[in-house]
Amino acid sequence: MWGYGSGWGWLGMGVGMTLFWALVILGVIFLARYLGGARDRRDFGINGGRSDAERILANRFARGEIDEEEYRKRRELIRGGGR
Repeated sequence: MWGYGSGWGWLGMGVGMTLFWALVILGVIFLARYLGGARDRRDFGINGGRSDAERILANRFARGEIDEEEYRKRRELIRGGGR
């Protein structure tokens, strides 16, 4: 007798194996992000390639603290077009 009595054993084994591989994959993703660090974020275009100053300026424009003309002038200065 090979122990084929109940389907619960197979179900438990299937669920356990799925959870095991999910944890392995999540561990690899976490490790890659941890080892990659913040330096890779700008290289891959996260934040649209904007500098911190451009992001702050865009937030001020979105909140209505500055008008469109002021936004464009300051953005050009940040990008180096106003030299």
